[in-house]
Amino acid sequence: MNLPGRWKQDDSQDVVAEIIELFRDRGDSGYGHEAVTQLQHALQAATLALESNATSQLIAASLLHDIGHLLHDLPDDAPDQGIDDHHENVGFHFLKTHFGPATYEPVRMHVDAKRYLCAARPGYQETLSEPSQVSLRLQGGPMNPAEVTQFESNPHYHAAIELRIWDDTAKDPDKTTPPLEAFEPHLRRALAANA
Repeated sequence: MNLPGRWKQDDSQDVVAEIIELFRDRGDSGYGHEAVTQLQHALQAATLALESNATSQLIAASLLHDIGHLLHDLPDDAPDQGIDDHHENVGFHFLKTHFGPATYEPVRMHVDAKRYLCAARPGYQETLSEPSQVSLRLQGGPMNPAEVTQFESNPHYHAAIELRIWDDTAKDPDKTTPPLEAFEPHLRRALAANA
C-alpha cells in the first residue's frame, strides 16, 4: 500500500497535529457511497463514543478507525472495482507506532467486528447500508465458527464491537458534532496512556 509521502515517517514530534492536518487535507473526501465525508463520519463515530462515556482511548479509536482510508492513494470507489483497501491494517500500522492497544486494536478489529456481528447477531447484516454490504463481501463475508471463536479470544473484542456499532450509525449527513479540535484532548490522553 502506498502512503502519501509525508505519512511514511513514524518519528513525528506531534502526531496529534499531523492527524488533524491529515483530516484537514483529506477529510473532505467521500466516505464511499455514503452521504457523508470521511471527516463527518469520523466525527460522528467519535461523538457517539463520547456520548456513551467511552474511554479516551476508545474515543480516539472511534475518531481514527478509518484513518487508513486517508493514508492510502486508492480511489473512493475502490470497493466498486472489487478492491479491498485493507484500511483497517493501514490504520493499525500507523496508529501502533504512537498509540497503545486500547486504541489501535479496536481500529484493527473493526472490519472483523462487522463480519463477527453478521455471524453472531441475527438480523445485523440486514441493517448494513448497501456500501457496507458491498465491502462485507470483499472483506470475507460473515465469520465462520472458528473465526468467531478466535475473534472472541481477543481482549479488545468488546471495544471493537462498540466501535463497529458506532461506525454503522455514523452516516447521517445532517448530524451536528463537535469540531475536530474538540477531540484533541482525547487523542492526547490516548497517547499519554501509551507513554
